[in-house]
Amino acid sequence: MKKLLIILSVFLVSLSSFTALHKFYVSVTQIEYKEEEKSLQIISRIFVDDIEEVLRKRYDETIELVSNEQEEKVDQYLTTYLKQKLSITVNGEEVFFNFIGKEYDNDLVLCYLEVENVESLKTIVVSNQVLMDFFDDQQNIIHVKKQEKRKSLILEKEKDQGMLKFSK
Repeated sequence: MKKLLIILSVFLVSLSSFTALHKFYVSVTQIEYKEEEKSLQIISRIFVDDIEEVLRKRYDETIELVSNEQEEKVDQYLTTYLKQKLSITVNGEEVFFNFIGKEYDNDLVLCYLEVENVESLKTIVVSNQVLMDFFDDQQNIIHVKKQEKRKSLILEKEKDQGMLKFSK
């Protein structure tokens, strides 16, 4: 009987330790400089449930990201939120992106953004605070590609901005 109680206790303790695991909060933003188009093409991947929670708390408690009836409202809220939380400086000058659209891929929303009239890319400073005001453990990974060169940043609440330099 003692042996059974010990086994049961160990099982319950190990089972309860799984509930203490914390969810991992991350987004991934890819920025590619298209020299021939003189633009930055940006794809930001964010978990649907995380961004939906933020949009509900900030703008509208009833918003549903995957709802066809609310698509225009969702685009408006995403645009507003991203413009507040994502900023880009190219070669020392702040640039502004256009929200092109979004699509869903399983549990992710892919937001398509574009910065036009970028003559060259020597340095880029990215500040990405997406979800950081709601999730302390949020990490935002940034990948920047210029021709065949790819560089990356991992941004966190304490360090939400980083600079990358490209030669030429």
